[in-house]
Amino acid sequence: MVKNKIYSKAEIAEKFHDGMKLMAGIFACRGCADRLVDIIVEKGCKNLEVIANDAGDPGVALGKLYDAHLVTKAHHSHIGMNPYVTELINRGILTVNLYPQGTLVEKIRAGGAGLGGVLTKTGLGTVAQEGRRIIEVEGQAYIFEPPFRAEIALIRAAKADKAGNLVYKGAARNFNPAMAMAADLVIVQADEIVEVGELDPEAVITPGVFVDMILSNEEQ
Repeated sequence: MVKNKIYSKAEIAEKFHDGMKLMAGIFACRGCADRLVDIIVEKGCKNLEVIANDAGDPGVALGKLYDAHLVTKAHHSHIGMNPYVTELINRGILTVNLYPQGTLVEKIRAGGAGLGGVLTKTGLGTVAQEGRRIIEVEGQAYIFEPPFRAEIALIRAAKADKAGNLVYKGAARNFNPAMAMAADLVIVQADEIVEVGELDPEAVITPGVFVDMILSNEEQ
């Protein structure tokens, strides 16, 4: 029998805690599980470490975590959409590591695939290599980037069946599929939840084996 992975808001809230390392799919505020973010804000989980493409906008998507001063360390490819993040950095409240976007997603993909890291020339000879390990392979220098994994991944899907098979739409496909493979606990917010067998198998991007919990539609 296929396990039903639909859970209530209260059941999902129990999984969030202070100091957790969190991945969240987002691409210029698109593809972000904003209802799951709201649960974290409501619970007031502090000292979070966040891995995500961007920091959202003030009051929007992941921006809500920064508004509430819940994040102490973050890894992004850009923060320009959220000037409040820069203010938090300047005040010494927040530490942010910035990566080229391709490097960030490759670090996540490596974490999901069980790889030991990524070798890249992107950023070589620039400030992007500061503090990074340089490895030479056949006379060529590369920046070594260790893999990213998280305790929890917040994933946004257009459709999910009750077994956790996921279909994405538009920009939500940029980071969510990689993150769904790189966390110990994967929690999904889906715009639509259907019965097992209703999804076209050819449209499924993330198989249900990677998904642990889906927020009930009744609480979205």
